[in-house]
Amino acid sequence: MTEKALRLGTRRSKLAMAQSGQVADAVSQVTGRPVELVEITTYGDTSREHLAQIGGTGVFVAALRDALLRGEVDFAVHSLKDLPTAQHEGLVVAAIPEREDPRDVVVARDARKLTDLPRGARIGTGAPRRMAQLNAYARTHGMEIETVPIRGNVDTRIGYVSSGELDAVVLAAAGLNRVGRIDEVTDFLSVDTVLPAPGQGALAIECAADNASLIAALAELDDPFTRAAVAAERSLLAALEAGCSAPVGALADLLADGQTVKEMRLRGVVGTTDGSTLVQLSTTGPVPETHEAALALGRELATEMLAQGAAGLMGERAQ
Repeated sequence: MTEKALRLGTRRSKLAMAQSGQVADAVSQVTGRPVELVEITTYGDTSREHLAQIGGTGVFVAALRDALLRGEVDFAVHSLKDLPTAQHEGLVVAAIPEREDPRDVVVARDARKLTDLPRGARIGTGAPRRMAQLNAYARTHGMEIETVPIRGNVDTRIGYVSSGELDAVVLAAAGLNRVGRIDEVTDFLSVDTVLPAPGQGALAIECAADNASLIAALAELDDPFTRAAVAAERSLLAALEAGCSAPVGALADLLADGQTVKEMRLRGVVGTTDGSTLVQLSTTGPVPETHEAALALGRELATEMLAQGAAGLMGERAQ
């Protein structure tokens, strides 16, 4: 007889369904079992309020986690940047697959790059982190832009540009890749211009902590380098005591000497949404051998950022 299908809990958005579908295929290959998608509506999907006002981090995650804990689904797929930094009792992140492109991208009218946007260009984004860095970049490069808070799925956001309501929107490259719309990007933003959200481009596959056989199977999809990088980024975020609606950017990348990966560099930024003040620092150390070492790298950089005034910037919320 065929084995019972594994139930994968997913949000209903086109992006969530696309990334869950990709994970379902991979899990099917490693387990030899069929995987069915179970669609779950979260509060973050139905609320029209801005993320900062509805509690920021966790609003897309709670309903999926409740379904896991009730045994209605066997595992769930989250965009890692949506996951609260605190570990959830009773659940475990069994796998963090290899990360997609972590960069932010611009989709603008007339195929323009960020630097080609007209004076006074209106740029839409839902993230205070992006606003802070875009405004800071504009200030130092003599550009005049207006950042406009927006919400909605990929179609809705790109629709603001095609309708002419906005000159450009800033989105995550990974999301556009997963829904097959990467060819609409008009500019890939260097991480020197805009540091991504901690964990951006990475997925977390979560299941019940007592399901040892499933944890072991899912572990085959885990990428140790991605896991170490996002652990450092999220540790920085946690040490700055910030939710996902705070204006924090972080990226850990591996520095290779030829073919050998020698070190990990962690960069962090926090700023006021108008871009007038930014604290931006980086640290480099040996590639973390343990989860603890990755967390320590994040805490160390957060301590330096706090010493340079980051704490005073954390209270800023996009209105």
